[in-house]
Amino acid sequence: MQQIQAGDHQAFVKLVDRHLTTLHKFAQHILGNPTDADDIVQETFVRVWQKAHQWQPKAKVSTWLHSITNNLCMDFYRRVKVKTVDITEVNLITSHQPATDKQQQDVKIQVQTALQQLPENQRCAIVLCYYQDMTNREAANVLNISISALESLMARGRRKLKKILQIQSDDLLGEI
Repeated sequence: MQQIQAGDHQAFVKLVDRHLTTLHKFAQHILGNPTDADDIVQETFVRVWQKAHQWQPKAKVSTWLHSITNNLCMDFYRRVKVKTVDITEVNLITSHQPATDKQQQDVKIQVQTALQQLPENQRCAIVLCYYQDMTNREAANVLNISISALESLMARGRRKLKKILQIQSDDLLGEI
C-alpha cells in the first residue's frame, strides 16, 4: 500500500490481482448478482487508487478493501433495493447423503434467497464470517462495530435464516 500511495502502478496491479476474486465473491454474496458485483469491485479499486493516502499501516489491507466494498454494496443496495437472485457460487457444505448437482444448486439458490431476506447488517456479518472466512475481529472491523455486536448480528441472522429455510422447506414439501 505504501508503494501505491507513492503512485506505483505495478503495486496497484498486484493488489488487484491478489484481492479481485475474494472481493467479487463478497460483493456477489451481498448483492446476489455477479454483474452488480463486477461494478462494485471495479468502483472499489477506483477508490483504492484515489484514496490510497487514507490507508493507515495499522489497518490490514484486506480489511480496508472489504470495508470499502461493503460500504459500496450497502449504498447500492439502499439505492436499488436489490431483490433478485442470480448467484453462481455459494460455498455450501451439505451433510447427510450426497446430493446431485441439481439438488446442490437448488439448495444454494435457497440459501442465497434466504440470505437476501436478512437485514443488511446481519447478511454482511454472516457473509464476512462464513463465506469470506474472516475472524470475528476482522469482520467487526469491516462493519465498524464491536465484536459483541457482530456476534449478536450473527446470532440473530442465523435464527432468521433457520426460520426462512424451514418455511421454504415446508413449502417445498407441501406442509403449509
